[in-house]
Amino acid sequence: MLKMNHISKIFPGVKALDDVSITIGKGEIHALVGENGAGKSTLMKILSGAYSCDCGDIVVDGEPICNSTPAMMIDKGIAVIYQELMLLENRTVAENIFIGRLPKNKFGMVDYKKMREETLRIQKELCLDLDPDAKICELSVAKRQMVEIAKAMSRNAKIIVLDEPTAVLGEAELEGLFKILRDLSKKGITFIYISHRLKEIFELCTHLTILKDGKMVESGKVEDYDVDKLVNRMVGRDMSDIYPAKERHVGEEILHVQNLTRKGILNNVSFSLRKGEILGIAGLAGAGRTEILRAIIGADPIDNGNIKICGKDVKFNSPKDGIKAKMGIVPEERKTQGLMLKQDIIYNTSISSLKKFGKLFLNTKKEKETAKYYSDMFHIRPGNVYTITQNMSGGNQQKVVLSKWLATKCEILLVDEPTRGIDVGAKQEIYNILNDLVKKGMSIIMVSSELPELLGMCDRIMVMNEGNMTAIVDAKDANEEMLMSYATCELAV
Repeated sequence: MLKMNHISKIFPGVKALDDVSITIGKGEIHALVGENGAGKSTLMKILSGAYSCDCGDIVVDGEPICNSTPAMMIDKGIAVIYQELMLLENRTVAENIFIGRLPKNKFGMVDYKKMREETLRIQKELCLDLDPDAKICELSVAKRQMVEIAKAMSRNAKIIVLDEPTAVLGEAELEGLFKILRDLSKKGITFIYISHRLKEIFELCTHLTILKDGKMVESGKVEDYDVDKLVNRMVGRDMSDIYPAKERHVGEEILHVQNLTRKGILNNVSFSLRKGEILGIAGLAGAGRTEILRAIIGADPIDNGNIKICGKDVKFNSPKDGIKAKMGIVPEERKTQGLMLKQDIIYNTSISSLKKFGKLFLNTKKEKETAKYYSDMFHIRPGNVYTITQNMSGGNQQKVVLSKWLATKCEILLVDEPTRGIDVGAKQEIYNILNDLVKKGMSIIMVSSELPELLGMCDRIMVMNEGNMTAIVDAKDANEEMLMSYATCELAV
């Protein structure tokens, strides 16, 4: 079906791919795994025609492809669905599926009736439930992904690349996506599946290929691997102790939240946070986890409730007030909310603490030294503090966001999905950083959709369901089943 033979690609100063060969059969769901920077994205951009390779060749259905372009690869039946979906927000489902090739009637006008009929035909084929006339901006992320898959199938795609397709999906949406992929694979459609979520790879994929530092480590059937073996091949080191030991001294109460209410979103939520503690927040999508963090720091208004820091009442009308009270927030969407992607590490590290670097004139030397200090402390790669953050891996971007808040000398840090879209090796680094921070006296509230992460990192875990707090449990006494039961209200406090 697909062969990529001896592919190499060199960028200035970096060998992104080094003699990579991969073979993928018809109907496979083939996982492409490796740490950030392993070469997965570069290899897929070469397959899609976005990049040319310096050496090697591509063969699709026995036909060699030379001097490929994106349009040529689409014609050959190759489609790529990126994590940042490529859809027009203010256009309909039908228009997005047929964008660039809208059907015309005999008068040269767009044939909306035919386009709608074709959209319904494709949806029926895929067992999708979408309104062809709905605008993309009205759809959930899960339904937008379905539109992307429908668009690919409308172009007779034979090979579909999915890049981190489940990063923002809930469990039910995840199952829906998996069913569609399995059904299509039975019909001979081939999928290349890129994900850092190893659980999904074992649940969904039939085969896998491991990349490391631009080289192909090995390929095989998923059934021949377990988690430990796969992780060891990916990172080249033992990851059995991915979570650091909780050698912490939890002190006095530093934050007290009483009856936090935001109509229709949060209902009388009460909890406390102690010095040197990590308090986790678990719950399903839409439970109100992110909204708690935003309300605490002043990003969203509250209708009722009381917040105390070190025993004193506080009222925040904006995040600026929260920052003044020595709070910081690492948001769920680091690329849009946590970083200025077109700016360098220096700019992003200092942006929340500019007064520290001068009142009238910016002390650029001190600013650079601060960025370098945290860059060295967190082993941010590359080590050049003039690096533009959009060119960095997810793990290194997250370290820059953490650096920004440490530069403010914050004492309470709110972190929302701290390891989303980050490879397993970088996850361990983030865990170690957070653990070191609380050992030094910082207090952290952590929202995560990954229950093992909450159990491995937190001292206590608060569980939310539809805006209500259903439990606060000691992590040492909890397990995944218990947390899920509280999250679905099968158990109640």
